[in-house]
Amino acid sequence: MYSQHSAFCLETQHFPDSPNQPKFPSTVLRPGQVYHTSTVHKFAAR
Repeated sequence: MYSQHSAFCLETQHFPDSPNQPKFPSTVLRPGQVYHTSTVHKFAAR
């Protein structure tokens, strides 16, 4: 249970070790490329 003024943070990120794993999505953003991401967090009460 969280107490008053408690908080938590949800941060998106790429796969760990992406730059060293050819099968993982690239994390490199070249000049002129546009970075776009969308994150959806859904919470449900039990």
